[in-house]
Amino acid sequence: MTKTICIILSALLLISCSKDTTEPDPAPAESMYFPPLTGTTWETKSIADLKWNQSAVQPLLDYLELKHSKSFIILVNGRIVLENYFNEHNASTNWYWASAGKTLTSTVTGIAQQEGLLNINNKVSQYLGTGWTSETLTQENQITCKHLLTMTSGLDDSTDDVDPASLIYKADAGTRWAYHNVYVKLQDVVANASGQTWENYFNAKLRDKIGMNGTWVQLGVNSVYTSNSRSMARFGLLMLNKGKWNNNIILNEAYFSEATNTSQNINLGYGYLWWLNGKSSYHLPQSQLTFQGSVIPTGPSDMFMALGKNDQKIYVVPSKNMVVIRMGDAADNVNLALSDFDKVLWEKISALYQ
Repeated sequence: MTKTICIILSALLLISCSKDTTEPDPAPAESMYFPPLTGTTWETKSIADLKWNQSAVQPLLDYLELKHSKSFIILVNGRIVLENYFNEHNASTNWYWASAGKTLTSTVTGIAQQEGLLNINNKVSQYLGTGWTSETLTQENQITCKHLLTMTSGLDDSTDDVDPASLIYKADAGTRWAYHNVYVKLQDVVANASGQTWENYFNAKLRDKIGMNGTWVQLGVNSVYTSNSRSMARFGLLMLNKGKWNNNIILNEAYFSEATNTSQNINLGYGYLWWLNGKSSYHLPQSQLTFQGSVIPTGPSDMFMALGKNDQKIYVVPSKNMVVIRMGDAADNVNLALSDFDKVLWEKISALYQ
């Protein structure tokens, strides 16, 4: 009996050793990197280290240059994998975010809510006073801050003007999705709720906490953010990490989750001023049509995006721990946010790692 037990134990030991030799434990996942708040230090990761396809790099860069890009950055786990500048642009040059900057407004609105200064479910007139639109009091009081975050205010979207005379009733709040500049009223909401200027609050609560540079510029009725490309990458990295920078919670995860998931049942591809990939349908700016399928069918299905006029882009891909930045002039014709450029660009990015 003892001999039998010894044989069994020896066999188990051999199996265990054999398993250890043929199936090593997977390497630990690489830690997330956050660059220092000041200076130009930023860790890098090579294409070779990632075991990506080096031969796919030059076709991607050629396409970016051909399509009037000024900068392009890929981060993986926070480290720079590619950083390229074109057409006399460089790392210190500031450029406009256009509507990609809407996501900054969404994020700071969330920060103000977590500080108890506002509640996005409250009506806008609670913070701006009545008469901020030309609607009846009953119609106006239906509009909440959340309706501005989700582009469902019901206000007429035929103009970018946001003075009361231009904010005219089109539908009941929450019943119609339309891409509209009225979201910018959230900046006034935050300013009034905090007792600070929008820019001062933004700088203190977001920009300076993650080491961004940049300023807000008023262009007509549009509030536009300008910064260097790495600042855009820093913001993308914050959002890849669900609102955390290192171990500091800048934006709480509950709001982050709401912002980067479908926010209403009309445009499934839209969160709180973020575009969402991989949904079953979506709407485009200036259209009431529903398009079937994913916003960028060649891109990862879990990707969420800040998209701006003339192809300003922040793509955040949680499944790849990746952030992609593109700044520049319009790739083709002037466009508001989405374009065929996204589709081809993601074919070329995907070629790096497939």
